[in-house]
Amino acid sequence: MNTVTFKGNVMHLEGTLPAEGAKAPDFTLTANDMSPRSLKDYAGKVLVLVCVPSLDTPVCDMEVRRFNTEAASQSDKVRIVAVSRDLPFAQARWCGAAGVSAVETLSDYRSGAFAKTYGVLLKELDLLARSIFVVAPDGTLAYSQIVPEVTNEPDYAAALAAVKKLA
Repeated sequence: MNTVTFKGNVMHLEGTLPAEGAKAPDFTLTANDMSPRSLKDYAGKVLVLVCVPSLDTPVCDMEVRRFNTEAASQSDKVRIVAVSRDLPFAQARWCGAAGVSAVETLSDYRSGAFAKTYGVLLKELDLLARSIFVVAPDGTLAYSQIVPEVTNEPDYAAALAAVKKLA
């Protein structure tokens, strides 16, 4: 079982991290309007899955705002999606308050199946570990990043370089 830290405390990741170069695992997440979203909804696009523990925390807030800025400068071939276990209503409220409109927020609140499928469920907290997955237009996983300390920001430059290669 993989581990990360949260404020220096060891947290265990549940599930299996998908291998880069392999087909990205399918998922069903919930959009702000309670409709389902799956991997096939983004077919043919470069999909950036930005996984965060909760939008209502300072680092997650900063990270998703940063990706919102980056999303505005990407081509229409790129979709950036923030995934958390926050309720869809809370995600919608946060987006409105933060002025985030270029990043779509999706919720894994129902079962945590996405988090387990992608190997990023923090067992002790039942939240997603801070991580980024970039899925190529053909559906293969082109890049993954698990942030070793959950309270730290990700390596934006590395994730964006992976997107640039595909876009």
